[in-house]
Amino acid sequence: MYQNKGLLFLFFLATIQLSSQEKIQTQKLDSVVIKSTRIELPFKENSRTINIITSEVIKNSAVTNVSDLLQQVAGVDIRRRGTGGGQADLYIRGGGFDQTLLLIDGIKMDDAQTGHHTMNAALPIEVIERIEIIKGPAARVFGQNAFTGAINIVTKKALKNKASANIETGSFGQLNGSLTFGKEFKNSSFIAHVGALTSDGYRNNSDYKNYNYFLKGTFNKNKQPINVIATFFDKKMGAENFYTTNPAWNEYEETQNSLLGVATTFKNEKLKVTPKIYWRRGQDIFLLKRNDPSFFRNLHITNKIGLETNASFTSKIGITGFGVDISRFSISSNNLGDRNRTMANLFLEHRFKIGDNIDITPGIAATYFSDFKFNAFPGLDLGIKISDNFKAYGNIGTTFRVPTFTDLYYNSPSTAGNTDLKPESAFAQEIGVKYTNAHFSGSLALFNRDSDNLIDFVRPNTDTSVFTATNIAKLNTQGLELEGDYNFKMMNYRQSLSVGYTYLNDDILDQNKELSRYSLNTLKHQFITRFSSKLFKNVQQNIIYKHAERTVGTSYNVWDASVLVSLNKFNITLTANNIFNAEYIESGFIPMPTGNFLIGLRYNL
Repeated sequence: MYQNKGLLFLFFLATIQLSSQEKIQTQKLDSVVIKSTRIELPFKENSRTINIITSEVIKNSAVTNVSDLLQQVAGVDIRRRGTGGGQADLYIRGGGFDQTLLLIDGIKMDDAQTGHHTMNAALPIEVIERIEIIKGPAARVFGQNAFTGAINIVTKKALKNKASANIETGSFGQLNGSLTFGKEFKNSSFIAHVGALTSDGYRNNSDYKNYNYFLKGTFNKNKQPINVIATFFDKKMGAENFYTTNPAWNEYEETQNSLLGVATTFKNEKLKVTPKIYWRRGQDIFLLKRNDPSFFRNLHITNKIGLETNASFTSKIGITGFGVDISRFSISSNNLGDRNRTMANLFLEHRFKIGDNIDITPGIAATYFSDFKFNAFPGLDLGIKISDNFKAYGNIGTTFRVPTFTDLYYNSPSTAGNTDLKPESAFAQEIGVKYTNAHFSGSLALFNRDSDNLIDFVRPNTDTSVFTATNIAKLNTQGLELEGDYNFKMMNYRQSLSVGYTYLNDDILDQNKELSRYSLNTLKHQFITRFSSKLFKNVQQNIIYKHAERTVGTSYNVWDASVLVSLNKFNITLTANNIFNAEYIESGFIPMPTGNFLIGLRYNL
C-alpha cells in the first residue's frame, strides 16, 4: 500500500513540473453558489468545510448511483449492503447513520422512523447538477438531524431539449436501463426520467430490482417561476444477513420512497424569500423469512408534510439569514404502532464583515418537538481571508438529535427499543485552511466533537441475544481531514488528480465496552485518490484507490477503474470494481463482491 502511495506522490510532483507554465481553463468552484444555506455564498467565500461534486465529475465517473459516487469523498463513509445502490447507510466523520441529513434541492429528507432509509431518497445521477457536502455541526443551519453534516443534491434546471437512453450489463446478471428527457417551452420547462437497476445478486439471496422515476417542472418562468419536483423510488431486494446471521432465513426487504415538493423565490435588491411545501412518503416491508411472511413481518408506512420558508436580507451591516420550518411526521406500523411527531424550527444568523478580509457569522436554531423538550443550539463561523486564494476559518457549535421511532419502540426477537432514551447532544469545534487557484484547490481541517448520550443498540454480554437501545456514555471524537485537487495538461488534454485523507480517533472502545451493533465500525484511517486522465480526444479514464482501516482493526484496499468513450451521439462506458479481488466488509456481516464489471451504452439525442 505504501509503495502505491509513494508512486502517486511522485507522479503528482512530476505533473506539477510538467504543467507549471501552462494556462488551463478549469471550472471555477468560486462561481458555484452554495444553495443549501440561507445565506448563499460562492464556494470560495464560505467559512465551512464544503465539498462540491460537480456535474463534470459525475459525468466522467461512470458510476451508476449516488452511493458509489459518495464513496469517493474523504470524510464520508458509505456502508453498503450489496451493489447497485440497494441498501446503504450514510455516515460523516464518525457519526451515526441517524446523524447525517440528506436534502433534495434544499428539501429535508429526514425520516423519524430510522436513518436506514436516508439513501433510499437519493436521486438517479442523470438528473443531478451537483452535490454539496457540508461537514461538521450543521444543525444551526438545517436542524436536528444534521448532527455531523448534511448533503444537498441539486437537480438540473434543464436539459436544453435533449433526450438520452442508457443501457448497461455486467457481472451478477446486472441489467440497467434508463430514459431521460428534457424540454424547454416559452414559459415553462421540464425534465423526466425513468430507470431500472436489476441484478441476480453476487451471493445467495442478494438479488434486487430497483426502479426510479423523476419529474421536475418549472412554470411561469417569465414572471414568478414555480418549481415542482416529484420522485418515486421502488426497491425490492434479497436482504441476506442484513440484520441477522442466520443463513437459513433468507431475509427480504421492499422499500418505497416518494417526494412531492413545490417552491418559488421572491426577491428584490435586498430581500430574498423562498417558501417551500413538500410531502415525503415512505414504505418499508421486511420479512425475516422470504418465503414465509407469517414467520416475522414488519410493515411501516410513513408520511412527512412540511412547510419551510427561508429568507436573507442584505443591509449595510451584512447579510441576515432567517427561516422557519414546520413539519408533521406520522407512522403506521405493525411493530412501532401508530405514532406522530410535530416539529418546529426557527433559524437566525447574521454575517458581518470586518474590513475586506474577516467575516463572522453567529447564529442560533431553536427547535420544538411534540414528544421532547424545546432545544436551542447556537454556533459561530469565522473566516479570515489571507489572500485572494488563501483562507483560514473556524467553527464552533452545538448540535442535537432526538431518538427515532425505531430507537424508542422497535421490538423483535433480537432488538428492543427504549422509551426512556434521552436526546443526543454534542459540542463541536473545527479550524481549517483552504487554498484555490486555476490549477489547484486544497484544504486542511482539524476537528473535535464532544458528544453526550449517544444512542446505540448494545447488549451487555454474548449470552444476551437482545440488542437494546441505550444512551451510551460521553464520547470524544477528534480528527484531521486533508484534501487536494490538481488539474494539469498532458498531451494537450486536461488531466486531474485528487487526494483525500481522513483520520478519526475516538474513545468508543473505552466508553462502550458492551457489544455494540453500530458504533464500533468507525473509520480510523481513510485514504482516497482518483486520477482522471484523457490521452485521446474522445477517451476519458478514471483510476480510483480507496484504503480504509476501521476502529476494530480491520483494513482493506480497493481499486476501481472506468473508461468513457465518446463517439458523436454515443457514449460507451466500461467500469471495473474491486479489480484486485479484495475481501472486505463495509457493514455488519455482509462481504462485498470481488472483481466485477459493467459495460454501458448511452445515446444522446
